[in-house]
Amino acid sequence: MDLFDRTRDHVLALFRIVIGFLFALHGAATLFDVLGGPATGKVPAFAQWPSWWAAVIELVGGGLVALGLGTRWAALLCSGTMAYAYFVVHQKIGLFPMENGGESAALFSWSFLLIAFFGPGKWAVDQVIGRSRQAEPAGVAG
Repeated sequence: MDLFDRTRDHVLALFRIVIGFLFALHGAATLFDVLGGPATGKVPAFAQWPSWWAAVIELVGGGLVALGLGTRWAALLCSGTMAYAYFVVHQKIGLFPMENGGESAALFSWSFLLIAFFGPGKWAVDQVIGRSRQAEPAGVAG
């Protein structure tokens, strides 16, 4: 077993944590006008479609992915959100991400899709919860 095989789950976990954290920061910037504020220049009104909802998914979904809690489903939702952003917002400006400003949407979408299919790697809250459930004696309801 070589170095790449031995460290795969650890590197995947670091990838998950960084991507989730960066995504959550986008949501926080949009919702709370922090960290440079929203990309559009103004905070969306409560429940405004799709800006406010996308920011909530970024903040909550990114946080869940970073923590490794409900990772695969959260990552799939985040991936779909960024695919929607790319095709609905960016694609009408130009065909390629370099033309339409959709590089981050495309990268986030594919990154989250990778996490959804490959799983959280090491250090995920899901793994800790799974271990504690396995350690419960038989017949004890949690």
